[in-house]
Amino acid sequence: MLVTMNPETPRLRQALSVLQAAEASPQLATLAARAEASTQRLAAVRPLLPGALASQVEAGPLEGGDWCLLVKSSAAAAKLRQMLPTLQTHLRQRGMAVEAIRLKVLTSRGT
Repeated sequence: MLVTMNPETPRLRQALSVLQAAEASPQLATLAARAEASTQRLAAVRPLLPGALASQVEAGPLEGGDWCLLVKSSAAAAKLRQMLPTLQTHLRQRGMAVEAIRLKVLTSRGT
């Protein structure tokens, strides 16, 4: 199928994977890099989390020097809050320093 955005420059419409789109767009590439950095930080601290707590935590946004962890319950967030200094020290020792770790409790909607 031939798609014409500008009559002088016809383009062939082509499906892109998410990865290809991210690589082609500076904004998406930056977003993908931040998501990967957040995932790497979670992988680095997950061994420090007690078994039941580890399954309650997901990587959230990494913005500037702040990293957000998404937590499935307020009880898990309370326990995690006590561990934040240890987690920050652990990340710093591995070259993944963050200025602050924020916690966001995920809420279920419509249940």
